[in-house]
Amino acid sequence: MTDITPEKHSPEPALFLIHVLTASGAPIALVALLAGARGNWQEMFAWLGLALVVDGIDGPLARRYNIAERLPRWSGASLDFVIDYATYVFLPAFALSASPMLDQPWNWICGGLVVFTGALYFADNGMKTHDKAFKGFPACWNMVVFGLMLLSPSQGFTIAVVLACCVFTFLPVRFVHPVRVKRWRPLTLAMTVAWLVSAGIGLVNDMTLSEPLTVIFALSSLYLLTVSALHQALERYF
Repeated sequence: MTDITPEKHSPEPALFLIHVLTASGAPIALVALLAGARGNWQEMFAWLGLALVVDGIDGPLARRYNIAERLPRWSGASLDFVIDYATYVFLPAFALSASPMLDQPWNWICGGLVVFTGALYFADNGMKTHDKAFKGFPACWNMVVFGLMLLSPSQGFTIAVVLACCVFTFLPVRFVHPVRVKRWRPLTLAMTVAWLVSAGIGLVNDMTLSEPLTVIFALSSLYLLTVSALHQALERYF
């Protein structure tokens, strides 16, 4: 008899497939970049949506099979950071700089601030809080820039949102992880689904939404941006 679980006998090549899944985000990012270089922002964000799905799958798999200890040669965290910086930060900054969203020089200023603050955030070893939320804006620029492009707000509003997110990157304000934060998780998951569904509809409808879907998309975006800050305030004052 032995107390070693069956997981311990999983062959290393099979476990390495989880890293392969993570690394698949790199060619996805390249295809997204090529789409953006053609000015096809709809296709670019569709590819970034696929990258978001991959990112939502590989982390739970890595934790489930304890990849960090069982494949110590390969750093899944480093690999994930490389892919996430490309898909969460660099490509959205490219869209912000190269699309008609902003005039010069604001497109360069905002794009530069995004890649600069995003790089610093990814180097922050204290980005997670005790409740699994993020401390500071978690550089999810793929969602922010996509939302601004989909809602087509004024140029001034776009600049204000970008500057605010850059500032909040370094402030001790919490931002929700839609899956790992337990408090109000059912509501958060419902809002996440509402965001994903309305975002998907906007993608297939040539980056446009009907008025009711615009309201749903805007409210779910606002919720996801502010809910952990509300939790933080409730803990402090109540």
